[in-house]
Amino acid sequence: MSKLSGPPVTEPINLSGDRTRWRAYSVAVGVASLTILDLAKINVAIPAISSVLGAGATEVQLLLSGFVLAFGLLLVPSGRIGDLYSRRFMFLLGLTLFTAASVAGTLAPTIELLIAARIFQGFAAGILMPQVLGLVQQLFQGKERGQAFGVFGAVIGLSTAFGPTLGGILVGVGGDDFGWRLLFAMNIPLGILAFVMAFRLLPKGQDNSGAVRDFDLVGTALLGITTFSLMLPFVLTTGTRVDDPARWWWLVVMVIAGGLFLIWERAYLARGKVAIIDFDLFKISTFRNGILISSFYFAALPATFIVLTLFLQQGLGFSPVVAGMVTIPFALISAYTSYRSGKVVHKRGRPLVVVGLLAVLGGFGLVVLSTFVVPDPLMPIAVALGMMLAGAGGGAVISPNQTLMLEDIPAVQGGLAGSLAQVGQRIGTAIGLAAALSTFFFVLAEEETLTQSARYHDAFAVAAVVAVGLVSLALVFALMDSRVRRLPAPLATS
Repeated sequence: MSKLSGPPVTEPINLSGDRTRWRAYSVAVGVASLTILDLAKINVAIPAISSVLGAGATEVQLLLSGFVLAFGLLLVPSGRIGDLYSRRFMFLLGLTLFTAASVAGTLAPTIELLIAARIFQGFAAGILMPQVLGLVQQLFQGKERGQAFGVFGAVIGLSTAFGPTLGGILVGVGGDDFGWRLLFAMNIPLGILAFVMAFRLLPKGQDNSGAVRDFDLVGTALLGITTFSLMLPFVLTTGTRVDDPARWWWLVVMVIAGGLFLIWERAYLARGKVAIIDFDLFKISTFRNGILISSFYFAALPATFIVLTLFLQQGLGFSPVVAGMVTIPFALISAYTSYRSGKVVHKRGRPLVVVGLLAVLGGFGLVVLSTFVVPDPLMPIAVALGMMLAGAGGGAVISPNQTLMLEDIPAVQGGLAGSLAQVGQRIGTAIGLAAALSTFFFVLAEEETLTQSARYHDAFAVAAVVAVGLVSLALVFALMDSRVRRLPAPLATS
């Protein structure tokens, strides 16, 4: 049974006028930015956390990738539940858990408890994000949906790039001992305020006439095991001598669980049931290619920011504030280009994404080049200029790709489709962080006889080349999609 053949959904409901819809949308996107900020702003706090709580390479990787792992695990089931029953309830639940996890992170006395709080935050983010994407599908249609995703992309781009800046400021204000706790504490009042506004503004109902109320528990469990087994060995990869080679056996578990998942889903569908993943979604080229593009792009972006922060702070001795500020040009320009791209994506289509990825490659390339030719004292300026070009391209990647990816997806499946895209992004992020960080720490360990500056220069350059390779793969899929679809299809209206 294919859910794609179900009747169209008439939405929005329980909303009156553009102003009410955009206010509800603003709350949802604002909360999404909180979750992405938490993915990014901790970067500049890593040296302080390491100093205060004694975090080594393994703990650092768990702080960063543990959040991503937990985030990815709940995306699909929570998106499916939101689509079937209530996106509003799932949104409020996720926001409550996210705020509670922020309290735990603020008060964490040990690195182990801080890691636990971060993982709990990731679970909450995994509940929240699919509801945001589903609500965009529910609240807007046609050209207006492209504009909404343009704003969404701008906010996510700002949160990703401005997160290190905000983190650097808070660490600078609070110092090593208390500054990193402010990163978690700021979520508490914001989370409470967002809950009150969401309770008042989010639509209390949704038309589920096109959805079959059938939740596949066994399929959900097998999918969770598959995703966990795929991401875990990369989360545990640091590039240091403490890495246990046995972690790669988890990939065998992934293959077995993935095979069982496919067998179960086929049998489940044969009985007339609705599987946790509608495989018909992957027959839609815009959706399939869009997931691959965003997965490789998000494998590169967070990894670039974290190794850049470590390079500037630990390698060259710059303050957290300076290390965070170099991403401001990326944040501001990507926000602008994302907003503008959302307005023209329905006319320009996939070539807009191709141009954006080329600009990102050019910007990252300038950053790598600067490590060889620019004196250390001028490095933040050189990096900021390279990131400016990358930001101009990044804004033309995130929101247009999000719009194109979901343009042919019925609104009744908005949460599920968005969840699958987010799973791809989180898996990409975990793999990208593992590849970049393990390369970074490996070079540092192998060149221990060189000066600190030389070691960190080499480590950052090699890790940045890894990020460039990941963006290049995203570009390959964008080019493939452009050749198949030279003219963009009309935006879906259902």
